[in-house]
Order: sequence, then structure tokens, then C-alpha cells
Amino acid sequence: MNVDLTEIEPVERRVDTLLRAETDEGTYLLIVESQGKPDKKKLGSWPYYLSYLYEKYSWQPVLIVVTQSSATARWAAQPIHLGVRGCPSLTVQPLVLSPDNVPLIADAQEAVRKPSLAVLSAMTHGRGRKAPAILESLATALKEVEPDTAAAFAALVDSCLADPQAKQLWRDLMTAMQYFFRHPLAEEVREQGREQGLEQGRNEGRVEDRAEMVLDLLRWRGIEVPESVRQRVEACTDLEQLKVWSQRAVQVSRASELFVAE
Repeated sequence: MNVDLTEIEPVERRVDTLLRAETDEGTYLLIVESQGKPDKKKLGSWPYYLSYLYEKYSWQPVLIVVTQSSATARWAAQPIHLGVRGCPSLTVQPLVLSPDNVPLIADAQEAVRKPSLAVLSAMTHGRGRKAPAILESLATALKEVEPDTAAAFAALVDSCLADPQAKQLWRDLMTAMQYFFRHPLAEEVREQGREQGLEQGRNEGRVEDRAEMVLDLLRWRGIEVPESVRQRVEACTDLEQLKVWSQRAVQVSRASELFVAE
């Protein structure tokens, strides 16, 4: 086989979060991977991440897998052995954080006392009915943390929230905190907000145009439009409903007949 291991074509590989930790023992690179379910591809990519980072920086890389699923935690905790069975050339043993080994912190006072643990709690327990209490407690705690650190914590939690509702709640909580606006994630959140605002504006414009069309069709046909009908049409925000009424407006003999089938 070819002894040249150079990759001719670049292959995009990204970890979820990469942190550099300065400790009394030296520098570590923390690879934080958020894992929602088992993925066989990780059995190859995780060893690659570790080897690549060690080759590039000569600092010890540490693989941390964060999951909100106990079943996924058991899968991720299994060592990855590469080589001869019983005598592997490379063994990867992830450090797994999950609901099974991280305490749940949903009390603001406790979160203020233990902000780092509250961050891990949000990363591993932040879903379901308890998510609002967990995330709101952490948001309170981050107000007491040094701004740059708090912003990094906020981004780390964001990367590990798999539940769309929990992620949106977290972003809503963070956009109210001034330090967060200095973090790159804040620009992403603001851009999404701008896009949503533009789309909402376009939808509102289409609704208003369609409502006006319904009323205009009735007037053009010489049909009197009572105030009650006008108010009901203008108050409707359902574009599909307005389309139905506009189709009826070319057939009915009285304005009230727009609503006969409802």
C-alpha cells in the first residue's frame, strides 16, 4: 500500500467546541462533543481529533462527550480500540458527562455558589419540563461571573442544547445580558433574529394584502360590507383562511356568506 499518508483533498472536520485549559499540570486541549445519539462515524473521527490536535499543538488533548441521554452515555463510554484484538495500538477512552453523573441544579442560589457545576447541569439536564428552571438558574448565576468567562459558558451551553425549545429559551435569556453581545455567538443569534423579523414582516404584509383583497372583491361586486365582517376579515392572521375567503368573495351574494361553512 502507498506509504504516503498525505491527504490531497482537504476534508472538513469540526469539533463542537475546543477549549484550551491552563492548569498547574500544564496545558490541555478540551474537545467537547455534544452527542444526541450513538453514531458509528465517531469511532473514527474521535481518534482522529485527538491525534491531529496532539500533532499540531503538542498539548494533551482530552475528549469530553456531553449527552442528555443515559443510553447514549453508555455507548460513548465504551473504549475505542484500534489494532489487534487484545493488544490495541490505540485506545480512546472518552470522558462522558450525562444525567447519570452530573447533578441537576435548578435552584438559583445553588447555581450562584457553583456556577461551573451549573453549566454542566444545563449541558446534561437541559431538556424537558425542568429545562426552564435549570436554564433560568444558570442565567442568574452568570450575572455574578466575570463577563468573558460568562460569555464562554453561555456559548458552551448553547452548543449542547439539543432541544430546540430549550435552545431558544437559552438564547432569549442570554440576549438580555449585555456581556453576551461581545461573544461571536451573539451575532449569530442577532442575525437569526433579523431574518425571523424580516420573514415575519413579509408574512404580515401578505396577510394584510390578502385581507384587503377579500374586502375589495366584495365592494367591486357591489356587495355591502358590514362593520362586523370588515373587522373579522382584518383581524384574521391565517393566510390560508384568507385565501379561502377571497375565493368565496367572487361567488357570495352577501358578505356574511364568507363564513357560512365555518
